[in-house]
Amino acid sequence: MTSKRKILIIYTGGTIGMVKDHSSKALKAFDFSQILENIPELKQLDCDITSLSFDDPIDSSNMNTQYYVQIAEMIEQNYEQHDGFVVLTGSDTMSYISSAISFMLEYLAKPVIFTGSQLPIGYLRTDAKENLITSIEIASAHRDGLPIISEVCLYFEYKLYRANRTTKLSAEQFEAFASMNYPPLAESGVHLNFNQDFLEVPTHTKKLIIRKNLCSDIVIIKLFPGISIKVIESILNVKGIKGVILETYGAGNAPNNEEFIKLISKAIGEGIYIINVTQCVGGSVLLGHYETSSQLKEIGVIDAKDMTTESATAKLMYLLGIGIKKDEFVLYYEQSLRGEITNK
Repeated sequence: MTSKRKILIIYTGGTIGMVKDHSSKALKAFDFSQILENIPELKQLDCDITSLSFDDPIDSSNMNTQYYVQIAEMIEQNYEQHDGFVVLTGSDTMSYISSAISFMLEYLAKPVIFTGSQLPIGYLRTDAKENLITSIEIASAHRDGLPIISEVCLYFEYKLYRANRTTKLSAEQFEAFASMNYPPLAESGVHLNFNQDFLEVPTHTKKLIIRKNLCSDIVIIKLFPGISIKVIESILNVKGIKGVILETYGAGNAPNNEEFIKLISKAIGEGIYIINVTQCVGGSVLLGHYETSSQLKEIGVIDAKDMTTESATAKLMYLLGIGIKKDEFVLYYEQSLRGEITNK
C-alpha cells in the first residue's frame, strides 16, 4: 500500500483567495488553513494537503523579484517533505511569476503547478474550485512511484501548460491563458489526459538548487511605427540598465535606418544585452530571414526565438543574476534551459 502524496498549497494572494464577508458583503482574503473545511471536495483526493500563505497576501500587480525569491524559498524549505506544490497567485502576472520560478528552480524533479482564477472562490460561478482541485490532482499524479509532472506548469480552465510558454490573453474569459508555441501538457475533461510526449523528463539525480539572484535592471521596449529615436535613446541611457527586451515586428523585424541601428549597436558595445522578441503571441524570431532583421543579427542582437515576452524577461533576469561572461550569456540565452524554446 502506497502512502498518500503530500501536497503543499502556497497562497501569495490574488482573486482565487477571496470570499465575501457575510456582514459587510466586501471581499476578504480566504483562510487557507481551513481549506478542507471550506472545500470539502478536496477530501476525495487521495493526498494529504497542507497550506502556507504569505503573511500579507498581495495583488499580483505588486509582484517583484523579492516575492519570487519568497515563493522559491517556501518551496525549498518544504521540498523534501512534500511530493508536489500548488502555487496560487493573481492571474494578471502569473505568466511572469511562473516563468521566473521555472528558471530559479534548477534540477527540479517534482511538480510545481501555478493556478488562480478569474472569479473569487466564494462566488457561485467561480472557476476557482475546478482550477484548484485539478491542480492538486495533477501535482499528486504519479506513475511507477514517480511524479508524472516534474516541471513548473500553469493550469487554467481544463488545460495544463508549461509555465514559461504561457501568456495571459483575456481579462474576461475563464480560458484566460494560451501557449501558442507549445502544446498543452495535459487536458482535463471526463478524464485527466497527460500528453506524455511533451513533458520534461528529469535526466539527473542532483539536489534542487534555488537561484535567488535575479537582476531587475532591465527594460522592455515595444516598437511601434513612428517610435521616436529620442525615446529609445533616453531609455538606453538610463543609468544601470543591463538588458533590454526589444519587442519587434513579425519574425523579429525592426527599422533598418542608420540612426536606429547605430543606437542599438552603441548600447551593445557598452555591454547592454539586447534581446529580440516578437510582438506576435505566436511564432518565432528568425534573425536574418528578412532584410529588416539582418543588421540586428550582424551587430549582436540576441535571438529569443519562440520565447514569450514573459519568459524572455524572466530568463534575462536569471542569467544576469548568475553573472556569466558575455559569450556564455549569448550561448545560454539562445538555447533551451527549461523547455522555454522549441528545439528545431
